[in-house]
Amino acid sequence: MTTPYEVAVRAEAELGEGPTWDAAAGRLLWIDILGCRVHTYDPATGRRTVRRTEQHVGAVKPRAGGGLVLNLRDGVGLLDPDGDFRWLHREPVPGRRANDAAVAPDGSLWAGTMRYDEAPGGGTLSRITGDGSVEVVLDDVAVSNGTGWSPDGRLMYYIDSPTRRVDVFDHADGRLSGRRTLAEIEDGAGFPDGLTVDADGCVWVALWQGSAVRRYTPEGRLDRVIELPVPLVTACAFGGAGLSDLYITTARVGLTEPPAPAGSVFVVPGAGKGIAQPAFQG
Repeated sequence: MTTPYEVAVRAEAELGEGPTWDAAAGRLLWIDILGCRVHTYDPATGRRTVRRTEQHVGAVKPRAGGGLVLNLRDGVGLLDPDGDFRWLHREPVPGRRANDAAVAPDGSLWAGTMRYDEAPGGGTLSRITGDGSVEVVLDDVAVSNGTGWSPDGRLMYYIDSPTRRVDVFDHADGRLSGRRTLAEIEDGAGFPDGLTVDADGCVWVALWQGSAVRRYTPEGRLDRVIELPVPLVTACAFGGAGLSDLYITTARVGLTEPPAPAGSVFVVPGAGKGIAQPAFQG
């Protein structure tokens, strides 16, 4: 059965990424990492905004008190509702940039990094709290990517893309243990990139060079595939009324003849039921 997708935002993002539903504002947040842009989209009105950042931006998430938190090349910064910017944690490392990030059930930001050359061990996953304290949770990462929690918060799912795995940890009070493999992506099917978890505890995984989003059950069984007309599928998130629509970001970087919708944001209406995402407590 063909899943009916639509182009929600027609764009030519170089590296579209990180869709996040901002429930308080009723809008979708997403970014173009290499284009240094933060985008918003209101599906009710069609209104879009674009804000340029001074450096590559790996992720954007809403803050509990308003404004945004940004995972940037040189660290994590805060954008206030009035547009003022300040660093929460600045730690520039030559040759390294920010990548995907997620907000944990306790409101902390789990921010990933990677080297531009994607060297093994060059990236990290760190937990950042609202006061700016930082703890490196994983330090042997190549391309830190999708991160998400089970509906009860007791499991954390994580992707280091070159491993071709979706891993799962036991999670309690910001601590991880018991790392194991939930699913492996077979050769020729692309690389796992961003992920989101639905209300049934299933894990939706975007496939870079795979032209698809897959859903895996909590037991690791593949039970659904959404095929898309572009090769570089980067991330997905539920949003809209009732959190039932699946938004999917894509990229066009490195494609010599990118298909017309590459770099756009797709939506699959009524794809499932998402989980309300916490805002960053900072």
